[in-house]
Amino acid sequence: MNKERLMQVLVTPVVSEKSATVTQDSNQYVFKVLPDATKREIGQAVELLFAVQVEGVQVLNIKGKTKRFGRLSGRRKDERKAYVRLTAGQSIDFGA
Repeated sequence: MNKERLMQVLVTPVVSEKSATVTQDSNQYVFKVLPDATKREIGQAVELLFAVQVEGVQVLNIKGKTKRFGRLSGRRKDERKAYVRLTAGQSIDFGA
């Protein structure tokens, strides 16, 4: 894979109560990713950026909500999230 592409695949980590629970229970980390990113690209990007071994990747597509602003109606962007499972004994520290 192209190294520049892998550096852009991960958009941001998702920091929420649900993602914290998933991290504690099953050693999975949640990231927002590019809409056209593949599972293989996501796994390689996490391995490249955080120097960990990825066991598996699950991808979730979220449709944007339709919202109204008075008479105008608009739509939020679609999102793509990835749940990345690391091998046992490894973790990612976002604070450092």
